[in-house]
Amino acid sequence: MSTPSSELPLTEQVQHRVDERGIAYITFNRPDVKNAISPDQRDRVIALLGEASADLGVRAVVLGHTGDAFCTGADLRASRPPAPRPDDAPKRGVGEVAKMIREGAQALVSAILDCEKPVIAAVNGTAAGIGAHIALACDLVVAADGVRFIEVFVRRGLVPDGGGAYLLPRMVGVRRAKELLFFGDDLSAAEAAELGLINKVVPGDELDAAVEAWADRLAVAPTRALALTKWLVNTSLESDRTTAFQAEAVAQEMNMGTVDANEGVTAFIERRDPTYRGW
Repeated sequence: MSTPSSELPLTEQVQHRVDERGIAYITFNRPDVKNAISPDQRDRVIALLGEASADLGVRAVVLGHTGDAFCTGADLRASRPPAPRPDDAPKRGVGEVAKMIREGAQALVSAILDCEKPVIAAVNGTAAGIGAHIALACDLVVAADGVRFIEVFVRRGLVPDGGGAYLLPRMVGVRRAKELLFFGDDLSAAEAAELGLINKVVPGDELDAAVEAWADRLAVAPTRALALTKWLVNTSLESDRTTAFQAEAVAQEMNMGTVDANEGVTAFIERRDPTYRGW
C-alpha cells in the first residue's frame, strides 16, 4: 500500500529543484488528494517563491504538479490547530477567518504576483477554487486540452478567496467574472484561452515541451528587465496615467543600471546576439 501523501516529508509534498539553466521547478505532489493544498504546503510554496526572487541564479519558475489535477483547492482536512484561548472563548473569534485568509490564500497568490522572476503555470489537470487562482496569478499559463478551470466556491456556499474577485474582472471584465463566480460552471481549457485566462492550450503529451520552450526563452532573457516589466503591468490597472508614467520612468532608471541593459545596447551596436546574465 502506498504511503498517503500527508505522511510524506513536506519536501516531497511540494517538490523543488533548480536546473542548470536557472529554472526553478515547484511541483505539487499529492495526487491522491488531487493536490488539494495544505497550510504547510502553502507556506513552503510562499517560501520557495521568495527564495526564487532573491536568488540571482534563478531566471524563471515553473509551477506544476503530479497526477491528474493541478490543484483542487484547500485541503480542509489539513487545517492547523487553533491558537490557545480561554476556556469560555468562542470556537471562532471575530476576525480569525479574515486573518486566516490574509495569511493563507491571499499570501500565496500575492507571492506569485510579487515574485521577481516570471512564473509559468504548467496545468495538466483540474484547477479549482484556490487552485484556479494559483494558476491565474502566474505570469504565463500553458494548459493541456483536457483541463478544466472551476470557480467552485459558489457550489460550496462560499465567497471566493485567493484574490479571485480581484483577478477575474481584470482579465475578463466584470460581467464575465460575475458569470464565472455566480455559477461555478466548469470552464474548458479552450474556453479559458478564448477568455484570455490562459495563454496556450496544447495536447497533453505536448505540455512539457511547450512549457520547456517558454522556460528556455525566459532563462536567457534579461531577468531584471522582466521583473520590472511584471511590476509595471501588474500595477497598471490600479494606476492613473500620471502614476503609471512615473512608475515607468523609475523602472527605466533602475533597469539602465543593470549589466543586462548595457549588454543589450552594446550587442545591438556591435550587431551580435546579447548574452544576458540575469542582473
